[in-house]
Amino acid sequence: MHTWDERTDLLAHSLLGYAIERLRLPKDPHWGARPADELSAALDGAISHTGMGGHEAFALFRDLLMPACRPMDHPLNVAYVATAPTVSATLFDVVVSACSIFGGLWECGAGAIAAENQALRWLADLAGFPPDAGGCFVAGGSAANLSALVAARHHARLARGGTPPARWSFAATSEAHASVRAAARVMDVDVVPVPSDDRARMTAAALERTLDAADDGVFAVVATAGTTNAGAIDDLAGITDVCAERGLWVHVDAAYGGAALCAPSARPSFAGIERVDSFGVDPHKWLFAPYDCAALVYRDTRLAAEAHAQHAEYLDAVDRGEWNPSDYAFHLSRRARGLPMWFSLATHGTDAYRDAVEATLATARGFADAVAARDGFTLLLEPELSVVLFCCDGWTPADYNAWTLSRAKRGVALIVPTTWQDDVCYRICLVNPRTELDALVALLDDMTAFHAAHSSGGA
Repeated sequence: MHTWDERTDLLAHSLLGYAIERLRLPKDPHWGARPADELSAALDGAISHTGMGGHEAFALFRDLLMPACRPMDHPLNVAYVATAPTVSATLFDVVVSACSIFGGLWECGAGAIAAENQALRWLADLAGFPPDAGGCFVAGGSAANLSALVAARHHARLARGGTPPARWSFAATSEAHASVRAAARVMDVDVVPVPSDDRARMTAAALERTLDAADDGVFAVVATAGTTNAGAIDDLAGITDVCAERGLWVHVDAAYGGAALCAPSARPSFAGIERVDSFGVDPHKWLFAPYDCAALVYRDTRLAAEAHAQHAEYLDAVDRGEWNPSDYAFHLSRRARGLPMWFSLATHGTDAYRDAVEATLATARGFADAVAARDGFTLLLEPELSVVLFCCDGWTPADYNAWTLSRAKRGVALIVPTTWQDDVCYRICLVNPRTELDALVALLDDMTAFHAAHSSGGA
């Protein structure tokens, strides 16, 4: 298995050739999930005592398994929060995998960690964090939120002198990402709900009222910079004022929206982020890195290391004077998942990132204007970032589902319905600079034609 022979050489060329083909050719929008029994039948016997061979296994993946996966970087995949990695980042991800870098400890991956830290420094500078801020790359926003909250509780425990409250808790709105509530379950702590305003944002006034009524176990506040459903940014400046008075840790989940820190047109909306204790942003969402890549940045890395550094006999030789990413999240083993982002930044420059994010924001604003100007549609919210919420006038929930399923099956686009203030609507989220305004406007034409046909009994 570990030797390189002629057959291995042929397999390598096949696999790398396919990777290049996947990057060069348009994504097939007809690809998507297949029934479990169909895939089970296709995989029957794939793993056996003797193995089926690399070329056979690759053919199974290429012809059956890969077409059963959604192409997340297709320009008209505007459901959820998709991805749009640069070609250079994806190619370098292949290099990272081939290099077998252990990215948890400096002694094992110093060069890779140094490069990752340079990318983290760019993010920290965008947020206005001090020179000694830092952190690490983790698998996703869920890992970033959990790790930051563990550090926050550790800090609160020290501040209380080791005397715990009856029950630990942190405050967040219902618009916070589901991973925030998942982190509470993992940590066995409570979430104190903060009411959001009519634009789905946490305000300082609502937070203050909530904290006044809460018990003394609150150790942190989780704010959001780019809510998943509406793309809203909480009142970070007001929230940090409230928390500074009470000595509470502020963590900002900017998994989706944090990319807009590099866009001058959006940066004012993040006022106050320079004063928070930690934030997370997912480069695999809107900063053009491949899966999986999330950046977690702390203002005071010492507090994070106190909470997360692992100690054991077999770790005694670790040089704690150097930067060990394993000290800043709940992991030890770790791939250098920030390297593809670093390589793309080094290749293209930060101005290219600024321009790509600005272009996406401009497309979102243009689409919102098109919706607002068109009969038969209602724009529900002016976009703060690149999420646009709108409803199709007169549509029932069944209409939304029918259009979504039929257009996804035909390979037209992937848009899924959501709800806004209890009403069913459509939500698009733009993170791909290749998504064109004309293509989005054409979807409005298609929705209009679909509704007309559906209302008259057509298909």
